[in-house]
Amino acid sequence: MTDVQNGRIIKVAGPVVVAENMIGARMYDVVRVSRENLIGEIVELRGDRASIQVYEDTIGIGPGEAVVNTAAPLSVELGPGLISSIYDGIQRPLDQLVAAQGSFIRRGSAIPGLKRGITWHFTPAVENGREVVAGDIIGQVQESTLVNHKIMVPPGLAGRIDGLREGDYTVEDAVATVTNSAGGKTPVKLMQKWPVRQPRPSRQRLNPNQVLVTGQRVVDAFFPIARGGTACVPGPFGTGKTVVQHQLAKWVDADVIVYVGCGERGNEMTDVLREFPELTDPHSGEPLMKRVVLIANTSDMPVAAREASVYTGITIAEYYRDMGYSVALMADSTSRWAEAMREISTRLEEMPAEEGYPAYLGARIASFYERAGRVVCAGSPERQGALSVIGAVSPPGGDLSDTVVQATLHVVKVFWSLQGRLAQQRHFPAIDWLTSYSFYKQYLPDSFEDKQMGKEFAEMMQQAMTLLEQESQLVEIVRLVGAESISAQDRMTLETAKSIREDFLHQNAFHKVDTFTPIEKQHEMIRLILHFHQAGLAAIENGVDTGQLFKLPVREDIARAKYLENDKIEQVAAIRNIVDEQVRGLYAAAAE
Repeated sequence: MTDVQNGRIIKVAGPVVVAENMIGARMYDVVRVSRENLIGEIVELRGDRASIQVYEDTIGIGPGEAVVNTAAPLSVELGPGLISSIYDGIQRPLDQLVAAQGSFIRRGSAIPGLKRGITWHFTPAVENGREVVAGDIIGQVQESTLVNHKIMVPPGLAGRIDGLREGDYTVEDAVATVTNSAGGKTPVKLMQKWPVRQPRPSRQRLNPNQVLVTGQRVVDAFFPIARGGTACVPGPFGTGKTVVQHQLAKWVDADVIVYVGCGERGNEMTDVLREFPELTDPHSGEPLMKRVVLIANTSDMPVAAREASVYTGITIAEYYRDMGYSVALMADSTSRWAEAMREISTRLEEMPAEEGYPAYLGARIASFYERAGRVVCAGSPERQGALSVIGAVSPPGGDLSDTVVQATLHVVKVFWSLQGRLAQQRHFPAIDWLTSYSFYKQYLPDSFEDKQMGKEFAEMMQQAMTLLEQESQLVEIVRLVGAESISAQDRMTLETAKSIREDFLHQNAFHKVDTFTPIEKQHEMIRLILHFHQAGLAAIENGVDTGQLFKLPVREDIARAKYLENDKIEQVAAIRNIVDEQVRGLYAAAAE
């Protein structure tokens, strides 16, 4: 291989720098640009010239300055200390940067992603002299009260392990040595590095046939996502994309959460940084941040780093997946990521495709979402991990024919369509039940421990969706001829559909109880609404007036069922008896 040589800047165009004399350089090598020591990445090679996207502001950089090639791709540090950390798009710890430099990051900052001065107590899980391969768990570190960090043999390494001993180590200390068949020795540390653009290996991909419970009723009941699944959340400005992402990050039933704020407004990321440390994990009672990693690349940060931020986040997520954990990654929003690609592509003078985006936009989006999945992890002991990816998309004006939306819909299996009209009606989450879909609904019954209950729930959700579809048709008729012109049964359908929308689908993210609903309570809530519907139809058949039905006091109990404590599901079930009692009272009145 040709020796790597350092180059010299000959052109600067915004975040793109062109350097010559880059002999031996390779695509995606990381370089240091100018005396400011700016970090960049090679994205195009032409002879001895390299085009470099710089992850920092290039103001003041000019021709003639030096470019130093590190001869290594952009990589992240993986090891204890990731949990509870807040990074920028290229894994620089923001809390440490604030402590060292103040509120504004200086160019050329090179603080490592993992703290070097902290020691972690390492407990071996295998014996010395054993033959190990890549992915084998050789020990563990208690990273937080919720995450037991598994120390794994790095990919590409195999041989006999020696020198394992319990003790306190920093991430740079060797905890063991692996001797390969040729006698070469390689130290194994608590930390390993991995290129962000390269998926981490696994042994086998599995069918994503387990539903990931989120506690959001419209998601779990109508449009569920699987463990290892992919979902897209498109919607215009003000429809609640970020709130949906926040809700999923807070309450999703995953072991580890990676939240990537990609090009979002600074105040939205500030809300995340302030709220998450104060939240309690509903599954353990511990602080939520003890299982969360945050990547914050706001809209005022350099555009090139935005393009790298989603790769940084998904690489960290894959690392925890390889330990056997269920990991959920939220990317908000991939439209900003695509815009960053478009700007870099324009600076490189590449031929634009639709709407000015590069021709490889669809391939990049597909390769990102394809890194999700439920897998058999490499190494032993045998274990399964899952990485679920949920990406928000911000199409201009809410146009779902936007290039980024369409490219995303080609690869994801769940589509949560946020509608401006629902947001204007203060219906949140503003997910449109008529245009959204999920290809994982077939696995919903298996998310219940009681399989019969799960089957019943799936059947009830189908019945509820039928009522909502009938409502959309009846509403047009009512607008033309009035509610008095339709049958009593149709008026009952309209009233039940309204109850499904307002009492079940509408969910208050800021109410201490309604913000999260376990799947068992969702079952009882929809069962209660449909029970009232059936009781109402029977009453109509027996001559009861619909006006009397709709004024029953139990309607208030049905509406407030979602505010009952989640551990008091039997109180929701008990309302069905009240429905029967009050409807029987109408029978008696009709008989008189």
